[in-house]
Amino acid sequence: LGPESTDPMDITGLEWIRRWNLSAQSEGLPRMTLCSGRPLPFVEAMCRVICNTTLPAICENGVWLFDGASNGFSRDPAISAADIHAVHEASEWIEADFGPKGVVIQPGKAASISLWHPQVDFLRQLVPVLNERFGREGWPFRVSMTVAWINCDLAHISKATGLKRFVERTGLRKERMIGIGDSASDLVMKEHVRVFACPANAAAEVRAASDLISREQEINGVCEILSLIRDQSLRARS
Repeated sequence: LGPESTDPMDITGLEWIRRWNLSAQSEGLPRMTLCSGRPLPFVEAMCRVICNTTLPAICENGVWLFDGASNGFSRDPAISAADIHAVHEASEWIEADFGPKGVVIQPGKAASISLWHPQVDFLRQLVPVLNERFGREGWPFRVSMTVAWINCDLAHISKATGLKRFVERTGLRKERMIGIGDSASDLVMKEHVRVFACPANAAAEVRAASDLISREQEINGVCEILSLIRDQSLRARS
């Protein structure tokens, strides 16, 4: 819903999704929540923008569930004190070794590390270096890249574990769930939902696994997918 580039938010698209959530319950359509790698404060703000006040949102690639109904948040209980210590140790090493080279740790994350650098090719070269050091130190991270970031997530925490907690919290069945994603980390949604869809800008492996691909990109693609789902639902009732 929000670009990884420096482009501004698409307020028109966000307003469209806000209106979708406002009317979804009365029309019997799926309400939209978020399953994001972004820090909890960002996800909370986005939930408020799109008027998601009823469903938990998955934050920080599964670390947190944010519940807009109660304004509460819960960290995955599988995250131990030793895991948090590893996050702190790895962060200190990254800042000491790569900070002078322009690598920045994304603020706001509690049990993972996301790295940014203005030159994505330089960032990509760090992946094997990170994997080697994490393995040598016994720091339990899974390293992956998005369009512009490196994500270092705890190996046993992911969007899949976040979805499992989401289902336990809400009681929603697979038949009632639709997943929309554009990056490799979103592929874990496919086995948990009835339909897995993606916008046109999605990574190649995501497009290959999708049941539905929009013509439009990013948030416009999400709105297109939701419109198709609404049309299919209306046809099924007629």
